[in-house]
Amino acid sequence: MYETIYETLILVLALVAGVLLGAIFFGGLWWTVRKGVLSRQPALLFFGSLLLRTSIALAGFYFIGRSHWERLLGCLFGFVLARLLVTRLTQAAEEPACLAEAASHAP
Repeated sequence: MYETIYETLILVLALVAGVLLGAIFFGGLWWTVRKGVLSRQPALLFFGSLLLRTSIALAGFYFIGRSHWERLLGCLFGFVLARLLVTRLTQAAEEPACLAEAASHAP
């Protein structure tokens, strides 16, 4: 009985860790795109961000997975879930700016 509860807890923690890794990865991507537009050296910023975000995500997946495909799958599911959440949150954050920009082009 305790073994089942333990395994379930581990899978839930893997899911939460996946959400955290995804939030770091996709939140960092959103931040990079916003700052890269105004940067003097956008290629360096984008490449450095890609290396850092990918390294964090891969290290996290490696640490969480540890030869257990169930944990790896839970972490991956959380990562994808974070992508959906970050996409929705960033679209909501961008809408007022888009509306203001569209209003400034009105005749």
